[in-house]
Amino acid sequence: MQLFRMLPLTLALGAALAAPAQAQSLIELVESARAYDSSWQSAQAQLEAARRRADQARAGLLPSAGLSAGVSRSNTEITVPPVDRNTSAQNLALSASQPLYRPANRIGYEQGQRGVDVAQAQLDAAQQDLLVRVSQAYFDVLAAQDTLTFVQAQKSAVSEQLAAAKRNFEVGTATITDTREAQARADLVTAQEIAAENDLRVKKLALDQLVGIQGTKPLALAQPVQLSPVQPDSVDHWVQTAHDQQPGVRQAALALDVARLETQRAQTGHLPTVDLQASYSVTRNPNGTVTTPNVNTRTNNATVGVALNLPLFAGFAVQNRVKETLALEQKAEADLETARRNVAQATRSAFFGVQSGMGQVKALEAAEQSSQSALDANKLGYQVGVRINIDVLNAQSQLFQTKRDLAVARYNVLLGQLKLRQAVGTLTLDDVKALNQQLVK
Repeated sequence: MQLFRMLPLTLALGAALAAPAQAQSLIELVESARAYDSSWQSAQAQLEAARRRADQARAGLLPSAGLSAGVSRSNTEITVPPVDRNTSAQNLALSASQPLYRPANRIGYEQGQRGVDVAQAQLDAAQQDLLVRVSQAYFDVLAAQDTLTFVQAQKSAVSEQLAAAKRNFEVGTATITDTREAQARADLVTAQEIAAENDLRVKKLALDQLVGIQGTKPLALAQPVQLSPVQPDSVDHWVQTAHDQQPGVRQAALALDVARLETQRAQTGHLPTVDLQASYSVTRNPNGTVTTPNVNTRTNNATVGVALNLPLFAGFAVQNRVKETLALEQKAEADLETARRNVAQATRSAFFGVQSGMGQVKALEAAEQSSQSALDANKLGYQVGVRINIDVLNAQSQLFQTKRDLAVARYNVLLGQLKLRQAVGTLTLDDVKALNQQLVK
């Protein structure tokens, strides 16, 4: 009976293992990475913590209340005249306070809000970094697959050339040199195939690790690949956008705001504070007091008032704190300028990298056609005896190398466009979705 119970489960597991893995699109793997990547989850938790920290700072502007209660018992002995009293007291008190003028608390609340903005910028940077990392790993796998495909195609072509050289040698129309050259090239391509297989295996493992899925199978790009030029075609526009929107620059600008607020907060050390305070207390003596023995007494006390606290002298602590915050403010200004310069340099590099990549793709497309024509001409020349076997082998190697370089160049352009948007801080999930549309459906 137990065997029959386990049979459906066994069949289901066998069917699941036997079923081929379904290929995933780029956007599907991005969604998987968002649920798996620890860096992304860390940035989300940091944002939530910053929000709660801001709520804590807001508490300094809101009223506070407290309830206290106590029971005590006392023994009083008087020598002359001899008196021995045992009394007890029960008290209950409710107190409340509302800040009326506390500038440091107000500034602390504003700093808390800036902290939320900093955490949001960090989350934006983490999201953009995740999109680029997944896209990079995705196209690394596709490039490795293309490399293996081209190497295998070259191996097949070299094998045909080797077979032809052997036949020609047997019939006496070619020398043993042709056979040995073809054999050497076949051995070389076999070594390249082994290396390409291992590279593909490593790239797949990296993608699996990133998205949390075993056995990923990325969809290939639809052919022909459509590469859109960068718009607008002005590096100054992209640099200006980076100065305004790049998460790193935003964090540095917010850090400067926080530093300036900290200076203002330090300057409030000389200012008074004003609080509205109210309390209500009840004290009960069931056995009376020393002055009124054996009398059950109860005292109700209610107070409302305004408390003023004016600092007079704190050993120059306030003045030195202000000087410290002014120095930190200058540091924040320098850090902001450094961030802007670095972002501008990264943006220019990314922009011209995409422009150069587009030119390389066009040049390699022309080189692919030329290499194909050269191979056809060498094959024809070999057949009529004006070319030797090594010429055909070299032409084959050049063609497949050009094809591989062209495929890699196209992937680099697509990734470069994403990295350019990351450099300026405008990369969103919609950009990845637009790239996802170019994959095989």
